[in-house]
Amino acid sequence: MLHCIAIDDEPLSLDILKAYSEPLNSITLAGTFTSTALAREYLDNNIVDLIFLDIEMADIDGLSFYRSLNTKPMVIFTTAYSNYAVQGFEVAALDYLLKPISTERFLQATQKACHFVALQQHITHANTAFLSVRSEYQTKKITLSEILYIEGLNNHVKIYTDNSPKPILSMMSMKEVLSKLSDRRFARIHRSYIIDLSRVTSYNSRYIFIENKQFPIGDTYRDVTKRLSDGSPLF
Repeated sequence: MLHCIAIDDEPLSLDILKAYSEPLNSITLAGTFTSTALAREYLDNNIVDLIFLDIEMADIDGLSFYRSLNTKPMVIFTTAYSNYAVQGFEVAALDYLLKPISTERFLQATQKACHFVALQQHITHANTAFLSVRSEYQTKKITLSEILYIEGLNNHVKIYTDNSPKPILSMMSMKEVLSKLSDRRFARIHRSYIIDLSRVTSYNSRYIFIENKQFPIGDTYRDVTKRLSDGSPLF
């Protein structure tokens, strides 16, 4: 559950955000503030995951307030003015809600925040997770985040990584190695290739590109382009 606060100099706007958030299990609105000074005090003494932050306020605009924070939680800006959208995204805002805020848009924004947190947790896990394989008469642990792609050749695989010019050879099938890769970033795109989808730089109906390397898409693996095009989570 995300620990959130809302900052707005209009009490009615805060009441609306509170009403929208109360039925949700994914977030808790721990505090609402009409004063940025009181909000800053709360932020200095509590862990906050997400701020709903109005831009047009009497004492300081929301953009300046957010930039001034030493520790910056995720932020979703709320405002009655559409001309602030670009500035909002310049400070890496997760979303930008235009008043009057509908329930649907509020839910979309909170879901985006939850997905972002899940992705960060996933990346942290992936950076510390390993693939253990037998190679050269020993067991080697390969960090998942280092794997570029895996090539299948008859009864063995070649595992290409960031930190080695030579692939790691292991006597195992593509099906076997894929079963060991619980991380959904990895997908089989051809009978001979498994790739990390998060590294894809471009693709078309026939090929996937990771930087300057081209990988063919097998006829039975065409669904992979749907995962890349529709924004399906890669985890």
